Amino acid sequence: MKTSYFSTKNLVFAGVFIALGIVLPFFTGQIPQIGSMLLPMHIPVLLCGFVCGWPLGLIVGFITPLLRSALFGMPPLFPTALAMAFELAAYGALSGLCYKILRKKVSTVYLSLILSMIGGRIVWGVVSLILSTIAGTLFTWQIFAGGAVLNAVPGIILQLVVIPPIVLALKRARFVPGDVKEEF
Repeated sequence: MKTSYFSTKNLVFAGVFIALGIVLPFFTGQIPQIGSMLLPMHIPVLLCGFVCGWPLGLIVGFITPLLRSALFGMPPLFPTALAMAFELAAYGALSGLCYKILRKKVSTVYLSLILSMIGGRIVWGVVSLILSTIAGTLFTWQIFAGGAVLNAVPGIILQLVVIPPIVLALKRARFVPGDVKEEF
């Protein structure tokens, strides 16, 4: 069954993923030691890429941190939400693209997820470097490693544990398309 990336079903799902991205940080924020390390906005964006395809994954990823910043002041717009917008856009786009290109197997979900997480972190580092340069602040390799890897370990583990079973369950329920028609 072929469907459009911008079908009514996908647009509704995209709205749900944006809402989840805005709400989930309230729950993880209740865990002071590791709440922000769980990367709660990343999960719905990555899922959006798998479920709705790369165009909506990219859009949802870009909008979610900016909208949350505008509504609640967290994350701060500059530089955090702005850098996150590009990072999450990359997550959403890459998870959708990788999953579309690779064969639809259980290992593909994990591979797509891992490639998306690596690509998104690289984008975050590049954008953070540019924003730091604009702001006249320092952005070192240590800051990149700490922000992209070390501080993100709990979130990376959570994503690897939670996202593949959800994608596979949604695939069994026929919410994750097997073939998506290119339509813009």
